Amino acid sequence: MATITAAPAKAAPPGVLTRPAVRKLLTLAVAAAILVPLAVTQWGGTTWPSALTVDLSEPLGKASDWIIDNRDSHPLFLYFFGHVSNVVVIAVRAVYLALLAVGWAGVTAIGALVAWRVAGVKLALGTAAAFLACGLLGMWVPTMQTLALMVVAVLASVAVGALLGLAAGLSDRMDRVLRPVLDTMQVLPAFAYLLPVVLVFGIGVPAAVLATVVYAAPPMARLTALGLRGADKEVLEAVESLGTTSRQRLLTARIPLARKELLLGVNQTIMMALSMAVIASVIGAGGLGDRVYQALASVDVGAALAAGIPIVLLAVVLDRVTGAAGERLGEPGKPPLTWLYALAAAAAVAVAGRLAGFLEWPDGWELNIAEPVNRAVDWMTAHLYSGVPVVGGTADWAAHFTNWVLNPLRDGLQWLPWWSVLLIVAALAWLIGTWRTALTAVLAMAAIGVLGVWNPSLDTLSQVLAAVAVTLVIGFATGVAAARSDRVERALRPVLDVFQTMPQFVYLIPVVALFGVGRAPAVAAAVVYALPAVVRITAQGLRQVDPAAMESARSLGATSGQQLRQVQLPLARPALLLAVNQGVVLVLAVVIIGGLVGGGALGYQVVFGLAQGDLATGLVAGAAIVCLGLMLDRVTQPTERRTTKKGA
Repeated sequence: MATITAAPAKAAPPGVLTRPAVRKLLTLAVAAAILVPLAVTQWGGTTWPSALTVDLSEPLGKASDWIIDNRDSHPLFLYFFGHVSNVVVIAVRAVYLALLAVGWAGVTAIGALVAWRVAGVKLALGTAAAFLACGLLGMWVPTMQTLALMVVAVLASVAVGALLGLAAGLSDRMDRVLRPVLDTMQVLPAFAYLLPVVLVFGIGVPAAVLATVVYAAPPMARLTALGLRGADKEVLEAVESLGTTSRQRLLTARIPLARKELLLGVNQTIMMALSMAVIASVIGAGGLGDRVYQALASVDVGAALAAGIPIVLLAVVLDRVTGAAGERLGEPGKPPLTWLYALAAAAAVAVAGRLAGFLEWPDGWELNIAEPVNRAVDWMTAHLYSGVPVVGGTADWAAHFTNWVLNPLRDGLQWLPWWSVLLIVAALAWLIGTWRTALTAVLAMAAIGVLGVWNPSLDTLSQVLAAVAVTLVIGFATGVAAARSDRVERALRPVLDVFQTMPQFVYLIPVVALFGVGRAPAVAAAVVYALPAVVRITAQGLRQVDPAAMESARSLGATSGQQLRQVQLPLARPALLLAVNQGVVLVLAVVIIGGLVGGGALGYQVVFGLAQGDLATGLVAGAAIVCLGLMLDRVTQPTERRTTKKGA
């Protein structure tokens, strides 16, 4: 009996060591035991060693000066970038003048009739109401400026994305080359795209359009490649058996079979282009975004809201129309004469409006909402900011959150020795991924230190962690409620739809009205922006749990809470991890933009660099944002890694 009981005791430690997570942590501990003493001996202190930093301000300043000095004389600018810039300016101006020539009545009629033919009467009325609301708010001309920039940027983004997707969809080698590039581009905050194009094209419309194209093209490329690669192999084999060439197979089989993915790519490109076109107002895009930017800079909430509402309406209309077109794809098409009648009716309205002098929106029809909104904000400042019995005011909440959460978290991260931060990043990334994932995350974090922005980056990281924690608590709770109640899910659906179509910039308006400026409002905007995605992914993951597993748990007498904790949450783990990853990426995007409303850290440095023409400061901060986004994505994105080990 003694030998029987002794055997399991000897076998237990090897059983623990065979667990992948334990083996990884032990390997990392051994490496740390060797490397950390060497690092501490060589570079003492807690903050990133100055000996390991590289001062890029001088070379970047020289590069910036060289570009500015040679922009009008160097052949690269004269015969390439100059022509690209001119084409963009001419295209945007042509579309803008065409919209003005059609007049507000014609634009409204054309938009409503296109929505009617694509999606039905209800959306047509909504489209017309949206355009009329833009005019009533006194934002008709800025709306047309934004729409003109959007048209050019979306067409270019769709063309570039479709070409890249075509190459990736037809070539395995190109797919392997483009996949990491597109992965990286999709996790980068929008602000990171502004500085490189400003360096080459300067402040203005060309830089805004090209930054929008770079930001909005990846989803089109991804979905195009996905659609082409997912085409029905039996159909392709049947077409090939008819003796068709590769070009004929592409045009007659692959592309038609990928129509839904292509249209979804167009939808996603439009939404990302609108979001970026608004953010690009910081570099001279003009339009509605510029009105919001100027109003936020002067803390004029009323003017910001007057420009923000048309942005939301434009986003909702574009999303609904393109989404409805995708849903109706495959249904019997509209007769050509029907489209001709619709276009003729729109042209007739445009001509009638022009003859009647309805080109410019009448000043007498405008509603000034800025003054009443600002009066409401003043009332809130006087009555809700502080001194509210029991609950306190919004300014009190922001101050408490800053003092009790943001400051301790920032100070704690900056207190940690630099090598311990790298060690924590390596452990998290390796536990959730592979050693390559961990190496990428550590190198990205180390690059931040090398760039000399270690402390500002940890400040930004503290805001991201605080916002993610709040987002996940609220998002998981709301997602669970939506998954367990059809009534809650139906009530949340329209709210989440609207929130997911709103550009990032717009979220700053209500939080400035409620909380003023500072780091807490930036975190609040990030939470509201990331919340819809977390709620949706959580609810969808819980609803897709195997019904047989749920029925089995119920048959064993499990309570509702036990079913959630012991069945739904464990089985929905991949969806929950995806929700965490998306929450982190979306939070980072808005925390950076929070530099416009006092968020400080890296976001402020980017804004300062753009506003003061200090491209060295802005580019270094932009590169740090890229590295921070890459590190956070790797730390929170599971990779396929354990299948072979489990099988073994």
